[in-house]
Formats: sequence, structure tokens, C-alpha cells
Amino acid sequence: MGAATRAQEVGQEFGAGRAAFLAALLHDLGKYSSAFQKRLTGTKDKVDHSTAGAQEVLNLNATGLDRHVAQLIAFGIAGHHAGLPNWSEDSPLSVRLTKSVPVDEVWKQEIKPDASALMPPSFIWERKAKDCAFQSAFLGRMIFSCLIDGDHRDTEAYFDEIKGTSTPREWDSLEVLIPSLALRFESYVKTLASTSTSKLGSPLHLLRQTILSSVRAQSSNDKGFFTLTVPTGGGKTIASLGFALDHAQKHGLKRIIYVAPFTSIIDQTARVFRDILGGDLVLEHHSAIDFEKGDQEAEFRELDDEAKLRLAMDDWAAPVIVTTSVQFFESLFANRPSKCRKLQAIANSVIIIDEAQTLPRPFLLPTLAALRELVKNYGVSIVLSTATQPALDENDLTNGGLPLQGRELAPDPANLAIKLKRTTLKRAGVLTDAQLIESLHRQDQGLVIVNTRRHALSLYRAASVAGLDGLIHLTTRQYPAHRQRIMASIRQRLTDNLPCRVIATSLVEAGVDLDFPAVWRAEAGLDQIAQAAGRCNREGKLRTDESFITVFTPAEHKTPKDIKRLAQNFETIVDEFPEDPFSPSAIRAYFKDVFWQTADDLDRYKLLEKFVINGSELDYSYKTVAQHYRLIDDSQVPIFIVREPEAIEAIAALTDPSQRPGPALRVLQRYTVQVYPKDRDLLYLAGKIAPVQSERLGDRFWRTCDLDSGPYDDQVGLVWEKADELLGDNCQF
Repeated sequence: MGAATRAQEVGQEFGAGRAAFLAALLHDLGKYSSAFQKRLTGTKDKVDHSTAGAQEVLNLNATGLDRHVAQLIAFGIAGHHAGLPNWSEDSPLSVRLTKSVPVDEVWKQEIKPDASALMPPSFIWERKAKDCAFQSAFLGRMIFSCLIDGDHRDTEAYFDEIKGTSTPREWDSLEVLIPSLALRFESYVKTLASTSTSKLGSPLHLLRQTILSSVRAQSSNDKGFFTLTVPTGGGKTIASLGFALDHAQKHGLKRIIYVAPFTSIIDQTARVFRDILGGDLVLEHHSAIDFEKGDQEAEFRELDDEAKLRLAMDDWAAPVIVTTSVQFFESLFANRPSKCRKLQAIANSVIIIDEAQTLPRPFLLPTLAALRELVKNYGVSIVLSTATQPALDENDLTNGGLPLQGRELAPDPANLAIKLKRTTLKRAGVLTDAQLIESLHRQDQGLVIVNTRRHALSLYRAASVAGLDGLIHLTTRQYPAHRQRIMASIRQRLTDNLPCRVIATSLVEAGVDLDFPAVWRAEAGLDQIAQAAGRCNREGKLRTDESFITVFTPAEHKTPKDIKRLAQNFETIVDEFPEDPFSPSAIRAYFKDVFWQTADDLDRYKLLEKFVINGSELDYSYKTVAQHYRLIDDSQVPIFIVREPEAIEAIAALTDPSQRPGPALRVLQRYTVQVYPKDRDLLYLAGKIAPVQSERLGDRFWRTCDLDSGPYDDQVGLVWEKADELLGDNCQF
């Protein structure tokens, strides 16, 4: 009953309290079987205790829309261990519901399920039937989230009771905290100018203050979608947080969730939020390691309940969440329990989606459908924040856009673009690496951004041979903890006016507060070029006509096919808007052109078609959708770089059968580099990496095995090219 009560509590946030209660009440009904009771006496036989509850919820006297919700609950009960299933394919639920799962009828005296009033009373349906199916499936996933959270919380309470402990997991509500947080925010804003290169009274400082005031003034507007379109350097991060605090206070919202595409932005923003709000209120949730790849969920089922509880993912109970786009968006389409658990926490929150132009294009339509549903039926407000606002309004993207008209928070984005213009665009045509190095040689401080890790490494090595002073490499070859130190070093060299020549991949171009007098960018789409330009003369210390963002076509390195097409769109827009190709009008025209050209690829795997209502049957493919909605190339594998004390300790914990792997894996996210299997195999054959020997996790994770002469270079990161030629004996493990 404890699980049901907890599930009801969180389900009430979006009107599904009764449905969540019923799901949790019946989810373990199969434990009333003699087969499961034998498990309690020590037998090791596997027992299906999930199907019985799914069958019985459909036998209740639910009618109309309540019957519809009962079917959604059946999906959740059947999947509360292995994940939400498909209805008609791949071990389908439709077949499971027909199998004989005998349970002791005594449950009917002990449990009195009520299948009335299951449908959330204020639920708003879309007009089209296909959209209704997506909404219904989304509701099913949210009810599932309540079930999983209630189940885990109840298990946690049980073990606390028998051990006489208390798990310290509760925070004060945002409603209680906001008065003190508002005071901290005001204090931070007042002192910001004194620590910034933009001094009190300067034009840039005054403009940032104007933006902040304008954004906060609109916090009392009705909940829903908002856009925040401010050029780089205009103070979007602080303005969005100020709006979120004020908006949450006005509307009684319970959580602030900040979502960004890159860990570099997450690290930076989490640090700022902690400085403003206090470190104990901000939960930072990365996604470098997939905890549920392969058969891991099945392995976890073989552990006892306490171990399984400890391995559960965070439930996002903190008042402020800072997380990655991968973690956030993949969770909205997930089917696994640990990924879905946090979904109930999203209801009645304000969500800031930073760098909104990076919304995943192959999944754009289903992503927008999920965001639209969060706003329509789960009390959420969403801020799309970026310097390069994509054309996502329903008048531009007619097959699935958002209601964004009249919801801009920034004061006159077109005028802001003029006032905050700090660079001049130069198209250099084809440039060789030697020409780029010569250009860097003439510039004490400069940034070159290229499209691939291979090109960045090749260019860096050539520049090293040329003897360039202050040369720094920045790439995802480096693990996150190492990149943070490199970023700090770059900022310090720029501040001290020391030579600082950085060769980087695109990870540096969005949301990172670096300020170079000159930037070179390999050809790409307009949004990426504009973001790269935001790293040039960021603080406006130079004149616009002496600060150049130079776009070039690499001579020796082929531009990736998908980027090449966007680069062609960029050239078209520059010709159409020669005066200012970075203006909001130009950016809108660019995205409209891109979306029109890629219209058939905005739902690449036809995920919106995987949820179909056939009469009274819900033909939903939860499992298939979760498998396809993957924002990061699923073929890459993590390599743990074991060279720092924290990583060494985490590896020791991971290989110790007496310790649980979850905490160690979370630590190792900061020491992980992703590579393709063929490159991992090269490193392995050269004896430079080895599988992590863990009884619980098998050999699905890999680690470096030589602290001194391994494949990780302190300047460039992990190197796998020609790994078979690396020196050194095969490592022993």
C-alpha cells in the first residue's frame, strides 16, 4: 500500500493520482502465486510476477476512457521490471495477456481495486486521432513513472525501517525556498558587474540589465511556451534563471530544469547556478554512460531488492536540475524503469532548453510533440533559449510546430542583434592546414573550430611542429574532468593576455564563455557559424571591423555529408542577407529552408506512427520507440581513462564484488571517452586497454591499463589511430 500511496501522491500533480494508485496497487499481484512464494523460501526459479496484475486490471469494470487508462496501466504493470513492452511485436504484451498466470484468489479480499475515475479530469486532447494516440501513450509513460517511483520509494522505506536508518533524500519545496533564492539572485546580479569584464555603467552592462529586467517582467504571463532570443554575450543564462525563479513563484511551480546539449555547458551552468542558489540545491545529471545497455536490466533483476534499490537512477527530487539533452529527451521516449522514473518530477516545472537550435533534427517532430504535451497536460512552462532561434513556430513548421507567436521574452531581438554585433564575417574559401597555421602564427590569440576529431588532431600536431606558442587542443578525445581544467587554463591565458591558440571541435562553439579576438570555423550550417562567432569579441573589447569570424572549406579533410548540405544552405542565406547573415530574420529563413529540405527526415524512424489506436486496442510500441530514439551514436562505446586518483578508486570499486557498481559508474562518467568499436579493438590489440573485470557487469566496459605510456596523451587526449604501432607490452589483467 505504501507504493500505491506514493504513486498517487506524485500522480496527482497531473490529475492521474487514481490511475497511479491502481497501477502500484496491482503491480506485484503475481506474488500471490505459489511459485513466487517458493522463491521466498530459497528456490532460484524465475517467476513472472508482472503479467498477473496486467491481466487483472483489464478484468476490472472500467468503462469508456477509464477502460482506456486501464490498458495503459496494463503496459506499466507488465513492464515494471523489464520496461514498457510493445503491444504487437517483439515478445508482445498482447500475447502475454493470454497466458495462464495462476494467483491465489485471496488477493480479492486483501486488495479492493477501484477502476473508476482513472482518466485525468482536465486532460486536453488534440484534434487529430494520430496525435491523440501519442498523447495517450505519453500518459501511459507518465503513469508508469509514478508506479516506478512509488515502488522504489516504498522499498527504500522498508529497508530504512529494518535497518533503523533514514535516507537523506528530501529537499524543501521550491515554493518554500524561492523567497531566499530570490534574495540570493538579487545579490548575485548586483555583484556580477564588479567581477565581470563588463563594468558597471558600460553599454554592455546596461544592455544586459535591460534584457534581464525585460525578461523578468514577463514572468507573470500564463504558463506555456516562451522563446528567449539573445545574441551571445547578452546574459541569457542569468536572464533565464531569473525568469524561471519569478515564473515558478508566480505559478507555484515545483522545479526548475535546465537542459543543454553539451557537458561543457552543463559544467559551466551548474557552477553558475550553485554560486547563485547554493550547491546543495542543484542536481547535476550527466549521461556519459548508458546504465541499461544490453541485458543489464535482466542482470539487475537477479539481485536482491536492496541492491536493486541502490542501483536506481535519481528521481529528480531536487528543486533545481541541470542536465543534458540526451538525458532529458531520451527519458521522454524511454521504456526502461530507471530512465522513466524521473518523468513524474517534470510535471509542474519550468524547463529552460538552452541552445534550442540543437534540438535533434532526425527526431524533431516527436520531440516537439512531447514538449507540446508537457505544456498542454502536465503544467509545464518551457523556455527555448538561444542566440539562433530555430523556426519552430507552428506558422513556420506547419506539420508539428509550437505555439510561439507573441511569447518572446527578449526586448526586440532584431535590435539586440544589431547592438550586440561584434564580428565581421569573412568567407575565405578553401584553406589548407598550412594556411590556417600561418594565420594563427600572425594572431597571438585565436580559435580554430573544425568538424571532426581527426582533423583537429592532425591540425594540432602540424601546428605543434610549426612551434606555435600557447597552443591548446580541445576535443572529446579528452575526458570531461580533463576538459574542465583545459577550459580553465584557456580562460586564464585569455585574461592574462598570454598567447592562446586553440584548435577545437564543435564542443567549444555553443554556450562556452570564451572570448577570442579572432575565430576560424570550418564550413557548417548558419547556426553553428553564428555560435562560433559568439566566441569572437564576446565582451566587445574590439571594434566589429577588426574582429573576424572566418569561414573556410578544409583542403585536406572532407566535410561530413550532413554538414556539407547545411553549409550549402549557409552560403545561400549569406547571399540573401549580405548585410547581416546573423540577424534573427536570416536565421529564421535558414531554418525554414533546412526544415523544408529535410521534411521527410524530421521523424526519421517514424516514431509518431508507432502509437496507433485500433478501435479499443492500443497498438503501442514503447520498446521499439525507446530503441530508436537515441541522440548519441549508439555504436560508440565508453573507455574509462584511469590516470587520476578518483578514477583509480572508482575502478577498484567497480571490480570489487562486495561493492555496488552504480556510484562508481557515476564517478567514471567524468573520466570517459567515447570511441567506435573498431577503434576500441585497435587499442585492445595494441595492449593499451582492457575490459573491466566485474562480476555484475561482465566485460561491457573498458579501461586504459598503463598510467605512464598508455594511449592517453596529456595534450590531445585518447589516441587510437595506428594503435597497433604504439610501443609497450600487452597489459596484464
